[in-house]
Amino acid sequence: MQDTPPFAHVDRAAFARDLDAARAELDSAPDDLAHLRRMERWGRACTAVGYATAWIGPNPVSMLAMSTGSVARWAIVAHHVVHKGYDKVEGTPPRLTSAGFASGRRRLLDWFDWMLPEAWRLEHNTLHHYHTGETLDPDLVEENLRAVRDASLPLAVKYAVVGFYALTWKFTYYAPNTWQVMRRAERCRESGQAPSPKKIATGTESYLAVYNPFTADGRRYLKECALPYGLGRFVVIPALYSPMGPWAVASVWVNSVGAELLNNLHSFAIIAPNHAGEDVWRFEGPARERGEFYLRQVAGSVNYHTGHPVGDFLQGYLNYQIEHHLWPDLPAKAYQRLQPRVKAICEKHGVPYVQEGIHKRVKKLIDIMVGRASMKRAPTVVRATRDEEARLEAQRSAG
Repeated sequence: MQDTPPFAHVDRAAFARDLDAARAELDSAPDDLAHLRRMERWGRACTAVGYATAWIGPNPVSMLAMSTGSVARWAIVAHHVVHKGYDKVEGTPPRLTSAGFASGRRRLLDWFDWMLPEAWRLEHNTLHHYHTGETLDPDLVEENLRAVRDASLPLAVKYAVVGFYALTWKFTYYAPNTWQVMRRAERCRESGQAPSPKKIATGTESYLAVYNPFTADGRRYLKECALPYGLGRFVVIPALYSPMGPWAVASVWVNSVGAELLNNLHSFAIIAPNHAGEDVWRFEGPARERGEFYLRQVAGSVNYHTGHPVGDFLQGYLNYQIEHHLWPDLPAKAYQRLQPRVKAICEKHGVPYVQEGIHKRVKKLIDIMVGRASMKRAPTVVRATRDEEARLEAQRSAG
């Protein structure tokens, strides 16, 4: 059932002009790159503390520190760099540009994780950002959890399923899903077809099929994606502590497993609620002009509390999700400067700007996942000129 959006009668052209003006007035601050380096150092310091204490015995300090370092590496550094946020910032070294980051062997240094960087770049930058809240959006929680929502199961069982995914989602959902999007794009190119969003967003295969070692795709996924990280994190690194004895090796392994579970839970809590909740909108079909695109990014996204450096760090700067979805290719710190202006523009035009504490948003996310609540549905608001449609399509293709 479609709802009548409170923003249906917003002057979209005026709304877009005000947002464009705010973006045009934003200058590249001298400390944008320094801020990224500082966030990178904070993350590495957490990782160092974790591994420096991991041999002592299983303990929450090591687990939390290692987990926090991993989350910072993905949510702050990888996320904003891969979005080209620092490509135009003066003095940015090649390793912190979208072309150089985590490329080839640098994956081991820059972003060693379950996900293949190039697969995540395609799934996230292209599909999610330019189809936010649509059925083509790979991160549309209400659709992804349809089987759980519709299942005739006790709520306790549904909560258990959600808990399992929250603790494992990087390797049970995100890594295989992003990899399959990449493979569909590759198959399109191999057959001489353009990898359009419709062709790469969905497939007939289960996303867990990539773990089947008896298929070519399964073997390739395990070789390129899952095994390098799994063996490196849980075999090679603990083995490096062998001169300190078997207790040290076992302790590092236990702390690594605990950190992985916390890493999944932490990243799930700051990422998944960004576009879910009974007060968040989903949409039919693509946006067809700039004003509607902006409206969708605001009405289909959620901010958490903002403005505190430690809070921003722990939330991976994903607490500025609305501003990030309006302009994905900005440095992380730029969203701090834009956030008050964007909120004021939304209030001026009567566009809903949702901002709540992360704990409330996690609860609303879980309500969507188990079927206790549903997202708001909006029809396509406008039609646009062919030139405007072509321009938006070019943006989607460019990612």
